[in-house]
Amino acid sequence: MSYFADDNEVYKYLGGVFRVANDTAGVGEKLRASNIVLRLDYSQPDSSITVVLKEPAIEVIEGDSDLTPDVRMSMSADNGNKFWRGEYNVAVGLAKGQVKAKGPVSTILKLIPAAKPVFPLYKDLVAEKDAAQ
Repeated sequence: MSYFADDNEVYKYLGGVFRVANDTAGVGEKLRASNIVLRLDYSQPDSSITVVLKEPAIEVIEGDSDLTPDVRMSMSADNGNKFWRGEYNVAVGLAKGQVKAKGPVSTILKLIPAAKPVFPLYKDLVAEKDAAQ
C-alpha cells in the first residue's frame, strides 16, 4: 500500500517540503541558486508538481503546468517519500530504471546535494502522519 492516500497528500507533503525549504534560512537560498524549473511526475497516486527553483522565492505548482521544465523526473510517490527521508538514492534509481529523467543529467545530480539539508524538514513535515500510521 502506498504511503500517500491520494494526490492531495502528495501535494501536501512532497510539494509542501519545497514551501518549508523556501522559508528555512540557508536551505531555500541553496535550492533557489539552482535557477531551474523542475517537474516531478509521481505515480501511485498519480500527481505532478512543478517547482520553480529561482529567486525571489520557490514556487510550487500542483497538477499540470504550462511551464517548460529544465528537468523532468518521474518516479513512484513512495520513492519520492523515501528520497526526502534520506532513504533512497536517486542516482541508483536512475541506473535501475526506477526513476526516469529528462534534461541534463549533470543538473539533476547537482540538485541532490542541495536537497540533503531538506531531509530533516521533510521528516518534521510528515511526523504527524507517521505517528498516525
